[in-house]
Amino acid sequence: MSLYSLVKGRRGESGFGYASTAEEVTNGLDLKGKTILITGVNSGLGQESARVLSMRGARIVAAARSREKAAEACRGFSGDSIPVACELSDPASVRACVATVKELGIPLDVLLCNAGIMALPNRELCHGQEMQFFTNHVGHFILVTGLLDQLSDTARVVILSSGAHTMAPSAGIQFDDLTFNTGYKPWVAYGQSKLANLLFARSLARRFAGTGRTANAVHPGVIATNLGRHMGLVARIVSPIASAVAMKNVHEGAATQCYVASHPSLAGVSGEYFADCNVAKSSRHSQDAAMGDRLWKVTEEIVAKL
Repeated sequence: MSLYSLVKGRRGESGFGYASTAEEVTNGLDLKGKTILITGVNSGLGQESARVLSMRGARIVAAARSREKAAEACRGFSGDSIPVACELSDPASVRACVATVKELGIPLDVLLCNAGIMALPNRELCHGQEMQFFTNHVGHFILVTGLLDQLSDTARVVILSSGAHTMAPSAGIQFDDLTFNTGYKPWVAYGQSKLANLLFARSLARRFAGTGRTANAVHPGVIATNLGRHMGLVARIVSPIASAVAMKNVHEGAATQCYVASHPSLAGVSGEYFADCNVAKSSRHSQDAAMGDRLWKVTEEIVAKL
């Protein structure tokens, strides 16, 4: 048996593993009466997560860059869904999304922060911040903190991080040069944004302590989706080959976030990092509560100026 076959077949304590699919990890669950907000529902992991969770009975608040894209995605879901616009790189759009959800008056049982961008080849700024950091972290920070009062008593916040959080700068969050004014590297900047996602999830978990609410981060795996649309020519050529050999498909990639968002066994589990539907190890920086607290404060300062 090949190493690849062994990895694909491996399962952890949860009973699920690398090759488990979103449908498998939610099999038998009845999510009727649950409302789940998912960002990035119009493609990739967000679309598959929304499809499967909707199939299990959940109402989906479907967020995409435009309401039109969200509405188009909703046509592929079997259950009740509500399209909303949420362009994470546009604070006005995120705040409008928050206002729209509050107007609905529906408590959120899950807030799944799925959308993101990856490995921009050139340094780009957004509202004075590095684009990946702003979109992946700051945009979701505005969304989540804006909807805290809308969360149900047992709500779960699930934030997509990545194994790439280990590619962050050696100091962790590069507070002295958040924007990579010097030495921009696409994967290091992406790694910083994913470390920020993980630190944010754990900071939320600390704030939720003593309540029924939870916050966790997940690594979906290496998946061939349009998230890699900014990657170079060589990567685009290699990707189809790697996909056939080692990458997860979208059904497998959406499994971990659907598992953490919905599985009854995780009620009360908070502040963890999941990969392949099991608790996984993360970098020492991701476990640095002081770094997480500083990031929260710095992010609040950034948001206050927008």
